Formats: sequence, structure tokens, C-alpha cells
Amino acid sequence: MLIGEVARRSGVSARMLRHYESLGLVRPSGRTGSGYREYSRADIRRIFHIESLRSLGLSLREIGRALDEPGFAPAALVDDLIHRTRERIAAETELLTRLRRIDAAGPAGWEDVLQAVALLQALGSKSADARQRAALSSVQDASVPVEALVDAVLSETDTNVAGALRWALARSGDDAAALLARGLDSPVAEVRARAVRALAELSGAEATARLRHALDGPDAVVRGYAALALGSRGVGEAVPTLIGMVVAGRNDTDAADALSVLASDTATADRIAAGLVGRLADATSDAAARGRLTQALAGIPGPRASGALAELSRDEDRAVALTATYLLRLREEP
Repeated sequence: MLIGEVARRSGVSARMLRHYESLGLVRPSGRTGSGYREYSRADIRRIFHIESLRSLGLSLREIGRALDEPGFAPAALVDDLIHRTRERIAAETELLTRLRRIDAAGPAGWEDVLQAVALLQALGSKSADARQRAALSSVQDASVPVEALVDAVLSETDTNVAGALRWALARSGDDAAALLARGLDSPVAEVRARAVRALAELSGAEATARLRHALDGPDAVVRGYAALALGSRGVGEAVPTLIGMVVAGRNDTDAADALSVLASDTATADRIAAGLVGRLADATSDAAARGRLTQALAGIPGPRASGALAELSRDEDRAVALTATYLLRLREEP
């Protein structure tokens, strides 16, 4: 079969067939009397093998080795192809993510696009200083992609940069709460903690609703941050979690402060006092827990809290009794 016919049937151009021949990949088995290339069935089968291997991403050099070296095993080459393909997909995915973020920012012109690109590059910098500067400068930049800030918040490990990012995110608009809430479902505990801390610094009904939902989650750290934030906003649903934090000694001082903020009216103060007293019954063998509950009762007004402190002033643990006695005196002072 002459080269033109081979090209037509195989879909490989005559020019490419001659290139294959120059590389030694496939040589026509014969020549016509006029000197034209003549391909046999075996030659054509080899051309199809070459094209099949090219479709997998092999280079022509690798194809030559695969077809001509008996000891050239495919396993290592296929593994390498998988690795290279994954790297290419990751790069393409990163590019797609960056384009989507720029598009979401709604740039009005190329200047906005360039600013967004510069910010994205700075947020991804290995330098903590560069990331922090980017976070702080983003507040003045209307083209900041909120999704990029959220991703940065959820992945940031540097304490100072994380604080700057949360500050910037709190000033980025109303879209951040829903994006951050996705982080609450992360399988990584650190990501969940970063998400709830950032949510706690957002104002607005959407953020409050997400924090309320977080109170029902399985992660005690997330529940704790959510309860502290909700307590400062006067949301009574946080009370059971805050009392639990006092008993467990987990951010108990902050939890006690949040309870005292919530106890702003008589009914709520009495309900909180009842909750604390109820946990005293569970903490009879734990003097440390009774001590923390005593401290928490100090910030709760009303007769129920005072009565509990009077009883604690006779506690078998000297430290608890002295603390309760001191706190009672403070309450009795005019």
C-alpha cells in the first residue's frame, strides 16, 4: 500500500508517516519499481500501535522503546503517565479555580483583573508577611474574590495571618458566611475550628444562623466557639453548651463571661443559675468542676445563684468554700 493510501486509511498524514520513518518508528517494508514507499500489513499494524500509544500521552521516544525493547515493561511507564496526568489536572484545576474567583469578583476592567491576580498570588505566597499584607490590603480592594479569602482563612496556619484574614473577611460582604459554613463539614478538625472562628467574627443574621446550626454538631471545639459567639450576641440557645464548657474546664472563663452577658434579665438569669446548680449535683466528686461552677455563679444575679453560693461556702473542699464565701461578700456589698 502506498503512502497516500496508508494516510487516508489510518488518519496519519503522509508528512507524519515520513517523520515516523526518520525516527525509525516505522519503515515501509518495500519500495515500488518507481521508488515509492510501500507499506505491508505489519507496517500498518505498527502505525496503529504507535497511534494508540500516542493517545495515552507517550512521547515518540517512549513509543519506540515500548515497541522495540523486549525488556521495556509497561507498568513503570503507565505509573509515570498517571503521575504526570494528575499533575496536569491539578494545574488545570488550579487555573480554573483562579478564573472562577476573578469572574466572581465581577471585574469592571483589566485593572481590576490585574489587582485580583496580584492578590491571589500574594495570598498563596510562602511568605507569611506577604499573605498578611495581602489580607490587610484586600479591605480597600473592591475586586477581592470572597471565595479566595475564605479558602485562605480555612488553610492558614500562621496565627497573625489568620487574624488578618478573619478581619478582612468580616468586611467583605454577606457571602462569606455560607462559604465558611462548608468548612464546618470538613473531615479535618483544624479546618472546622478555623471555619467557626471566622464565622464568629462575622456579623449579620446569616452568620448567626450558621453558628446556631453549629451548636448541634459533633465537634466540641466547634460547638464551643459557636456558643461563645452566640452568647455575646444574646442568643439563649448557647446556654447549655456554655455551662458544659464550664464543667469541662474548656475555655471556662470565657464561657462564664458569656453566661453573665446572657443573664441580663431576671428570667434568663434564673434559668442559667438553675443550670449551673443542676451541674453542681453532677460534680460532687470533682472539686475542680465545683470551683469553676462557683466562679460562673458569681456573674449571675438573683437569689438562686446567691443561695447556691451560700451552700458552696460550706463545701468540703476548702478552696471552693473560700471562693464562694468571698464571692458572697462581694454580692452583699452595697
